[in-house]
Order: sequence, then structure tokens, then C-alpha cells
Amino acid sequence: MSIEVNNESAIEVDESAILRLATFALDQLHVHPEAELAIVLVDEGAMEQLHVQWMDEPGPTDVLSFPMDELRPGTEDDPTPPGLLGDIVLCPQVATAQAVTAGHSALDEMLLLTTHGILHLLGFDHAEPDDKAEMFGLQGEILAAFAAADQHPR
Repeated sequence: MSIEVNNESAIEVDESAILRLATFALDQLHVHPEAELAIVLVDEGAMEQLHVQWMDEPGPTDVLSFPMDELRPGTEDDPTPPGLLGDIVLCPQVATAQAVTAGHSALDEMLLLTTHGILHLLGFDHAEPDDKAEMFGLQGEILAAFAAADQHPR
């Protein structure tokens, strides 16, 4: 996988954990090893500008996904073709506030949002109840499997 993590925010983030999770998630979803993904972490001001520009909604948000080649999950026998998966933009300040509310670490929230963003890039959505159940179920499965497999302390 070609995965780039770029922290442009003022918040220190465990970029290596985000990279490990993204690699794990794309492997679990049978995305071609030559697919490209960019993950950018930005401050609230930059995220608010993107949120207004692309979603026409005020204020910063936690994660935005910008798909490029409209790739979809593959299977073990038929992986996703190589291509540009897209960009995920995360806001660590929003993630940190949400982590407090959710009762887990800021890193766990960033990993959840990274997984959520990857699923959006692969065409998953949560606008309808059935779609939401599928997306959030898969999100939980990926995060649980990553937590069990990841050998680095968090």
C-alpha cells in the first residue's frame, strides 16, 4: 500500500498507529497493495473551511473523505484494482473532544475515524438504516481485529 500520513495540525498524534491501522484495514478489505491513500490531519480552522466548502455545513467536523477512483472492496480471490483510493482529512481537536464524550482515548477515536474514512472512500455510507448497520458493523469488526493483531502498545 502507498499510504501517506501528514500531520499539519498543532496536535501531536501517533501517526505510526494510524498508518498501521490504515494498512490493516485496506488489507482486510482486499484493496490492491498498489492502491494509494493520503491521510491529512488538520487544525479546526482548516477543517471548518473544508466542511463549509464541500459539505456546505458550518463548523469543523471530525473526518472528511474525498474518493478519487471510486474503488470498492475486493475479495481474497479478486482484490480491488490498483488506483487512487483518495484522501481522508482528520481533525485531532474534534476527535479529542469526541473521545472524552465516548470514554476512550484520543488515539482510539482517531483510529475509529480513520476506519470510517476508509469505508467512505470504498463506497460505504450511513444515510439509510441498513447501510448504517452494515458500515458501522464492518467498522467495529476492523477495529476489533486490529486491536487484537496490533503488537504496538497504545
